[in-house]
Amino acid sequence: MDSLEHLTLDEFGFMKDRTQWSERVATTFAEKDGLILSPAHWEIILFMQSYYDQYNHQPNARLFGQAIKKQLGADKGSSIYLYTLFPDGPLKYANKYAGLPIPPSCI
Repeated sequence: MDSLEHLTLDEFGFMKDRTQWSERVATTFAEKDGLILSPAHWEIILFMQSYYDQYNHQPNARLFGQAIKKQLGADKGSSIYLYTLFPDGPLKYANKYAGLPIPPSCI
């Protein structure tokens, strides 16, 4: 597994500099958390990057599922689906693996 030592992280383990992000970084973060990223994970991760690029912030917890439903369909925006992918917190970990700051609601 690759080391993450070269990354600039905040006190919560989130990247401070998104330009350091790569798919390998995301995969390494996930592996350290005990997850293997599937295409379903990547769909949410890439959605989060796109959302952040468009709005310059992450959605709050309530809007997270609604934004996914609007873009990817109701089944993918459901809490059950998202917690299946990211059991320790969909909003928090989708952002972490996307190289985005920790959402304020997750601090």
